[in-house]
Amino acid sequence: MSERPVRVVIVDDHPFYREGVKAMLTARASDITVVGEAQNGEEALEIVGSLAPDVVLMDLAMPGMGGLEATRRVVKDHAGVAVVVLTMFDDESVLSAVRAGAKGYLLKDADVDEVVRAVHAAHHGETVLGARPASTLVGYVARATAQPGPFRELTQREHEILRKIAVGADNATIARDLHLTDKTVRNYVSTILSKLHVGSRAEAVAKARDAGMGG
Repeated sequence: MSERPVRVVIVDDHPFYREGVKAMLTARASDITVVGEAQNGEEALEIVGSLAPDVVLMDLAMPGMGGLEATRRVVKDHAGVAVVVLTMFDDESVLSAVRAGAKGYLLKDADVDEVVRAVHAAHHGETVLGARPASTLVGYVARATAQPGPFRELTQREHEILRKIAVGADNATIARDLHLTDKTVRNYVSTILSKLHVGSRAEAVAKARDAGMGG
């Protein structure tokens, strides 16, 4: 008897991207079936609870509940479900994702064969990192060991942004100072809140100031 298909849920706030991943997986892997889609962490938890997929392909930066918190909750509440992060963040977010329980971490420029391999590996309990995320993780561990400090889960860029938040800078100011778009800053802020386990900008400011950042 052949194994049943690996049942996958895709979580991403861009419908076009979800449809693209679904189409590629369906065309390339007959033993993978996409059973559901979600546009944020809250929807992901509902769908995982109702459909009990084998693997969740999880974006990180989404409106509402982000991918890190959703990953933590999926792993905590659904032991049989593996999460593979599929994101644009080529930074130490990989460490946060692994800590949250993700079984894989790929960048969105990964080819479909990499995604297929990661889905199969995660389904069988293996951990798979893309080449660049793996290199980033090794580099982060080396730096963290050499230079311990507060908020070691944050990337260098996230530290920069948190310091600016701690002194009262708004997103527009941060975007101008760091030559980023407003949307990129919003995504970074959302990730920072998730990594610090806080629900608001004010709580992040309080944590940062307690750690000696800001005035």
